Amino acid sequence: MKHLEIKTEKRTALGKKATQKLRKEGNVPCVLYGEDLKENLHFYAHELKFRDLVYTHKSFIVDLDIAGEKHQAILKDINFHPVTDKILHCDFLQVTDKKPIIIDLPVTIIGNVAKGVKEGGRLVVSKRYLKVKGNINDLPDEIEVNPEDLAMEQSIKIKDLTIDKLTILDLPGSVVVSVKALRAAVVEEEEGEESEEGEDAEKDETEAGEKEENKE
Repeated sequence: MKHLEIKTEKRTALGKKATQKLRKEGNVPCVLYGEDLKENLHFYAHELKFRDLVYTHKSFIVDLDIAGEKHQAILKDINFHPVTDKILHCDFLQVTDKKPIIIDLPVTIIGNVAKGVKEGGRLVVSKRYLKVKGNINDLPDEIEVNPEDLAMEQSIKIKDLTIDKLTILDLPGSVVVSVKALRAAVVEEEEGEESEEGEDAEKDETEAGEKEENKE
């Protein structure tokens, strides 16, 4: 799995006033937590340094340099301003090669045009990411799915995929990619978007209370 280095500075002052000052200067306050840490580490970096991590379809192991102190981590949560979409806060989880981690890996469609598409159907990708568990040294950059043998109304489900040394945590019956008749494809894509928005909203409400203490 690809690595991305971000150089940061430790926070010397916490609290609302210190946080507001950092944000006015274009910085993003962050926290790193993990079982191997004696306490959570509070740090910050300019918002531009997070551009390649946040605004991409890719997933990364982040090599955090916190004032010279090195840690490997994954991005676990991020908050945006509701109006400007500026990054307000990032939560990172420390990871090591001694313990498996859970992470979302992007799905990449490969291969030739699916049989069903040649027959007039439409390829519908229902899963853009898959939640997997594995050692950081075994994580691929992406999960490749080849639907070229799919006929009309056929699909590839989670249970049809096998990834070496990794466990897929999504429901086995969940559809990853399918070929649908054009009208059915449009309906399914719209339903999928509504479902993802609902799941994201529920997740945000649940995690907000749990992590509020770490954000300032």
